[in-house]
Amino acid sequence: MTAPPPHRRSLLTGLGASLLGLTLAGCDQLNRNPAVKAGLARAEGLTQAAQRLILNRSALAREFESKDISPDFRANGTRRPGEPAYQAMVETGFADWRLQIDGLVERPLALSLADLRARPARTQITRHDCVEGWSSIGQWTGARLSALLDEAGLKQEARYIVFHCADRLDPNAAGDRGLYYESIDLVDAFHEQTILAYEMNGQTLPVAHGAPLRLRVERQLGYKHAKYVMRVEAVESFAQIAGGQGGFWEDRGYEWYAGI
Repeated sequence: MTAPPPHRRSLLTGLGASLLGLTLAGCDQLNRNPAVKAGLARAEGLTQAAQRLILNRSALAREFESKDISPDFRANGTRRPGEPAYQAMVETGFADWRLQIDGLVERPLALSLADLRARPARTQITRHDCVEGWSSIGQWTGARLSALLDEAGLKQEARYIVFHCADRLDPNAAGDRGLYYESIDLVDAFHEQTILAYEMNGQTLPVAHGAPLRLRVERQLGYKHAKYVMRVEAVESFAQIAGGQGGFWEDRGYEWYAGI
């Protein structure tokens, strides 16, 4: 298996943390500058193009051994969504939960956890790199997203896969704008290591880590690994979804492409 050089991954993680610090420090005028925003957008495109050029599209993120699993894997982001509908599902052990796969597909699906466990699965031990500057290694088992998308049958115009989640990070935002969501393109959606995980470290996925289902897209930074996934939607464009930038944090200034 091939993997990005460790120093490059560390550099990008550190850079992300530095950028986050600048944002929190109040660089609002800089962030609103059209020239700066245009420059960042061009840089993001170059980063994505360079990674796709240098690395084979099927290249795997580094995988580890059981002995490498972190004894304390931090639960990033939301640890327990407060939405009443989600709380009710927790109380029933997600017995009535269904993953909706729809949008630009030929055969929309509604799958229970038992259904997902019956689909093609993958287990991998990988490192989670957070934009805040920390990393942890964990084992993940889940349904291969590529197999689910093949089962649903993507329509020709589909370009992106959007993950709609149960956690509301912005209580002041109306409707879906306050809910977490993320998106990836079809290259990452069909990558071998992109899974919808229902187990962590050999156990049922804990609520704090995204139960009943979380995305693992191992060649991207942690904020792309959406937790509490409720719906998977195939779209041609995400411009009309929430803030239009392709993700909760992207709507608030993060880069859409977070490859490492």
